[in-house]
Amino acid sequence: MVMAKVKIGGAWSGVLEVELDVWTVARLRQELLDRSGCACLKLISAGKVLIDGEGDQNLTQLGLKNNSRILATNIPVDRHGNSIKEEFLAEEERGNRLARLKTAAANLATRHADGSLPVEDFNLELENQNGHKVHWGSETDQRAIMMGLMLHANGKALMKKGKYRDALEVLNMGEESFSLCNPKLLEMVDNVSILQIDLVWCYFMLRDISWLSVAGIRLEKAREGIERAHGKESTRIRILQGHRFPELALHLRMELLEGVIAYHRGHLQKSKDALSSAQTRFLQLQVPDESLSFLLSMGYKESEAKRALRMNNLDVGRALDFIVEEKAKRTQKRKEDLQRQKEILEQKTYGTTPLNKAVNLSNLNQLVTIGFQKEIAAEALRRNENDAEKALDDLTNPETNAALQNEIISRKRRRLRAATKKSTENLVAMGFDKASVEAALRRFESEEQALSYLLTQPFTNTAGGVGADHQVGGSTTEERGGTGSVGAGHRVGGSSSQNEPAEKEPVEERDVEMEDELTGELGTADAYSDYDIEVTKEGEAINEYLALISSAENA
Repeated sequence: MVMAKVKIGGAWSGVLEVELDVWTVARLRQELLDRSGCACLKLISAGKVLIDGEGDQNLTQLGLKNNSRILATNIPVDRHGNSIKEEFLAEEERGNRLARLKTAAANLATRHADGSLPVEDFNLELENQNGHKVHWGSETDQRAIMMGLMLHANGKALMKKGKYRDALEVLNMGEESFSLCNPKLLEMVDNVSILQIDLVWCYFMLRDISWLSVAGIRLEKAREGIERAHGKESTRIRILQGHRFPELALHLRMELLEGVIAYHRGHLQKSKDALSSAQTRFLQLQVPDESLSFLLSMGYKESEAKRALRMNNLDVGRALDFIVEEKAKRTQKRKEDLQRQKEILEQKTYGTTPLNKAVNLSNLNQLVTIGFQKEIAAEALRRNENDAEKALDDLTNPETNAALQNEIISRKRRRLRAATKKSTENLVAMGFDKASVEAALRRFESEEQALSYLLTQPFTNTAGGVGADHQVGGSTTEERGGTGSVGAGHRVGGSSSQNEPAEKEPVEERDVEMEDELTGELGTADAYSDYDIEVTKEGEAINEYLALISSAENA
């Protein structure tokens, strides 16, 4: 048993002996509660709040070591006992989750904005409204936009779940990310303006009057940005969208919020004008039963039928065309995603350049068409940071060409050793003795074949605890399919796996849970997602405030 000393300050001061490899945060907190006599303690080490709900992680896994310092802060409780403690711990967990989300978004954006070979089997790419890939500004700009889009999408998902307080926090992080991008680039799109409207909608749904002044400023910026991006009277978006009307619900929400702000400022006529305009748009978005029934009779789902009708000003013919076009786009996107996934898997076989970039497949294909062997050409590009001319020089030089071939042979040997080591570990973990496993792997080409052979042999249990009825299992790779875009963002590809080779680079620590949450939301979005608003709550709010105005006028 190895004991370590941690130095405690705050509600209780002193040196505490702990078993770092055994103790959890819950046990540490309970020990300090017993010693301090407090009902609730907040523990902070190295700037990080220590939370009980860290799974089964021990103190060592959380980064604590001998002579670590911990601040223990007393959290008061009310006469009901644990209510404040529970609220505090819930708030603590919420804050930790939001911090993890922001870090995950930053890491994803960094990996996918600089051209590095992704650790996943998908790319995050920026797209315009038509689904075409775009490259805006510098690497910093790309990273800021990607991060902003991911956080905006996550905030929208929280709004749909009614978690407006959490959504507000995430949307504020998204706004902060967008602020790191060149503002001239953002003037070309409406993403930031839509985010401003979403922020004010969260204020409204939380019914907190303290947001009034900042909400007014946000809506002014949003209106300016939308007019700049959509054109006066929406003329630009009408042309870009083929005379469709995707922005109606967005304008409805904006005018409703403008009316609410005017009402609370005492500007009743201004409020009435804004609310009346919002009401007109609300009526424009009410789908007639006969139009909906017609599309449903053709086999379309109610959600997609309503969406198509609203986007096309309730024109049934245009709505039908819209559904067909969107389905064709999704089909094409799936094909492109599968192709890109294959390309990423191919790039991973070539390794990364000295600056951790993927081998440029366009340059590679050009060299192959000249007549060079693909694998050798890829190694030449990898060595020369994708400089095609330098790669060509190496390929045509007998000495460097031979060196390229030797490097390929060495890499294959390293991969084989690594694969054999991993297979050995997997099979030994199942209970087979190491000597038998190594012999089987030498005899057969794959882990699966070796396993099949071992299962036919007399079973020798060296791992302990595995009997004759041992159930053999295997590792699985979680498949994450799906495509989609959010505003200008897009996630391309499928499963998640590690780069190969990466002998010289440390493996990046990833928060897979948070990254999956962020990218999963991109997989369900498309170019119209920001405009696809269910306006039931807006309609109720319009009636509520028009009634308030009527009462004030008649008073």
